[in-house]
Amino acid sequence: MSTEVKKSYYQENPLLNYCINSSTPMHPVQQKLAKETMEMTQYRMMGAPEVVSLNALFIRNMGAKKVIDVGVFTGASSLAAALALPEDGKVLACDVSEEFTKRAEKYWEEAGVRNKVELVLAPATETLQQRIDSGEEGTYDFAFIDADKPNYTNYYELCLKLIRKNGMIAFDNTLWSGRVLDENDTSEGTMNIKSLNKLISQDSRVSAVLMNIGDGLTLVVKN
Repeated sequence: MSTEVKKSYYQENPLLNYCINSSTPMHPVQQKLAKETMEMTQYRMMGAPEVVSLNALFIRNMGAKKVIDVGVFTGASSLAAALALPEDGKVLACDVSEEFTKRAEKYWEEAGVRNKVELVLAPATETLQQRIDSGEEGTYDFAFIDADKPNYTNYYELCLKLIRKNGMIAFDNTLWSGRVLDENDTSEGTMNIKSLNKLISQDSRVSAVLMNIGDGLTLVVKN
């Protein structure tokens, strides 16, 4: 029995391709971003199209205006969120890499949504805590977390404060290529993902579902 899960861009899977081709097409700039990022063969941290498109669907359907994006990389998730937001919507984009976010800014600009994205280059734990301290608790609609795994639990707790009641937090990579089922894998990344999954499943503050989409996508709604 196979327990391997992968994002769609890692494999030639006819069924996944059929799903993507039967969904609303991505914006031309999103397609360009994905193509150019995939050509950076040493880095493949980009959110899968099936994940960022689902995020955008929720953002649009919620009537969201304030979104948090933890882990920008080349901007796929921030771009998807910004395109889904109304003209007065804002994405708080948190990252520490000036190199990669410069690429992201190019795509945001090209898609005409640069004005919707507030990029903050600093550890996301600091940025999120600053927003709490400045009185923004309970004012965000949606958060997407796809960054360093050791901080996933910290991001969860901080975003839970910033998200409004019935707001949503989405976590990427929560099946970790199936390694969450490997009892012999005690690496830091695997143990952190398993710890987060257990915490969320037992947390009465939220309702959650973990799905076999991409590399695992967990959706959390604040009760």
